[in-house]
Amino acid sequence: MIQFLLFALLVGLFVFGMYLLRTGLYHLSGERVNKWLASLTNSTWKGFLLGILATAIVQSSSAVMILTIGLVSAGMLTFPRSIGIILGTNVGTTFTAELLAFDMENYAIPMALAGAMLGWINRPAIRNLGLVLLGMSAILGAMWGFERLAAPLKNMELVRALLLSLEHNTLYALLAGIMLTALIQSSTATTGIMMGFLSAGTMPLHTGIAIILGANIGTCVDALVASFVSGREGRLAAYAHMWLNVLGVALFYPFIDLLAELGERLSARPDTQLAHVSVIFNVVVSLLVLPFADAFGKLILNIHDR
Repeated sequence: MIQFLLFALLVGLFVFGMYLLRTGLYHLSGERVNKWLASLTNSTWKGFLLGILATAIVQSSSAVMILTIGLVSAGMLTFPRSIGIILGTNVGTTFTAELLAFDMENYAIPMALAGAMLGWINRPAIRNLGLVLLGMSAILGAMWGFERLAAPLKNMELVRALLLSLEHNTLYALLAGIMLTALIQSSTATTGIMMGFLSAGTMPLHTGIAIILGANIGTCVDALVASFVSGREGRLAAYAHMWLNVLGVALFYPFIDLLAELGERLSARPDTQLAHVSVIFNVVVSLLVLPFADAFGKLILNIHDR
């Protein structure tokens, strides 16, 4: 029971760290992100690159999607012009996982101290930088905790049975990724948790890959909820984001074992393998759709705008 409580606290710490990181980064550059999204998307390729950059800055594909839906609903951005941004958000969201793959745990405490000191300075830019450092330190601390807690959790009968069921059924693992991400509202947090379990050797790589594939679908929930109060084109943007991830997962799901082999070739560390596979999935799916963005937009219109 104590292990479950600690796990829940670590998940909360990770999500809180993501919140601080996003808040700090957004306040440092949020108005510029809004202006970029509204004005620099006169081509699909520009929107794609802008979506990558904006998501890497804000550290949340859901946040950029909600911004995009808001701009589309306000008439500042049309649905066809939003397709490139949607494709870019999936690539930009992988940056945090790659950053976490570096061995930075020893910097968590210095980051926290520096962030706390900067937070006392009465200048918005410096204070927001402090939030960024505090957020990163919380994320790194949670990652350290996941690695240390994974082994004790695996020894519990309930968790062992759950992990075995996920290990032997990738469909269950996929569904677990969808539900966990929809619950904690962050595909990056789901990826971080799985990276911690993989580092501790308590989960095989193919199970972690199935879970992060599910996380790409679960992360669409925020945008779908936001679209309920949006206009027609705002809802279409949310649907496009959902279908991009659903179709991408359907395409890659049969090749999970091949993805695991590729990940093992790219790195000797299981957590880094998972981060690399996440990048490969998102980049390949977006690049496959990018040349056919207009046709993809028409498909969404045919499905949802009758």
